[in-house]
Amino acid sequence: MFEPVQLRTFLAVAQTLSFTQAAHRLGLRQSTVSQHVRRLEEAAGCRLFTRDTHGVELTEDGEAMLGFARTILAANERAASFFTGTRLRGRLRFGVSEDFVLTRLPEILASFCREHPEVDLELSVELSDVLLQRLDTGQLDLCLAKRDGPASPGRLVWRDRLVWIGSEQLRLDPQRPVPLIVFPPPGLTRARALDVLERHGRAWRVVCTSASLSGLVAAARAGLGVMAHAQGLIPAGLVRLPARSGLPELGGVDLVLLHGRRKAAAKDAADALAEAILSGGDRLHRPVA
Repeated sequence: MFEPVQLRTFLAVAQTLSFTQAAHRLGLRQSTVSQHVRRLEEAAGCRLFTRDTHGVELTEDGEAMLGFARTILAANERAASFFTGTRLRGRLRFGVSEDFVLTRLPEILASFCREHPEVDLELSVELSDVLLQRLDTGQLDLCLAKRDGPASPGRLVWRDRLVWIGSEQLRLDPQRPVPLIVFPPPGLTRARALDVLERHGRAWRVVCTSASLSGLVAAARAGLGVMAHAQGLIPAGLVRLPARSGLPELGGVDLVLLHGRRKAAAKDAADALAEAILSGGDRLHRPVA
């Protein structure tokens, strides 16, 4: 009833909330993406997206379709692998940004390992800038990281906004420097926070530095200060600070997949993991409590 190619297109639009970005990711024309979505909506008998001048949003039926699409595509891939007799093998060095450890990424990785038991998956968790350096020097085959903007390389998984987060009880004194909880350099969120505050003439002081997201979250939950974080990945126990806090906007951030210098042995495994992440990308946008 539902065509796999249409489901893949649907997932790409759902994850990027943009027909243009979905077309770019899939290597299709935007008119083709629109056609795939329209035909899927006809097959389902309902609207999956609402579109207006402000952007694209999933409908309630569209949210339901996400789970079905992932299940159908995963079953299709398992069947194709079984009947073609292809088995992935070898070592796959995968790097992931610290921010995504507390999301549903482990579920995606567990499913990948079950489906490809002969792939030796080696996971590295680092800051995004560190991952990019390791990718450039050939130490990683694939990485999932944040990038500063559309001009930077990478295959878009989804687009988000950086926001200020902290304890719900936290109250900032506008007469005192902003207390910051940050990753050590190099760190995209750290650099963005400092740059934005400097440009808006806001004084700041670092009250906590940790290379571990758990350490930063603990400090924020204790009410020590504020941190810049992706809006879709806010950890449990923390909230987005309201506009009345007086902090300047931080802008957008992209989550992207980047391939390293592809060795023949790792190329197929890296491609398969990349597709699994793209297919389940919406699950990365749901932090684990």
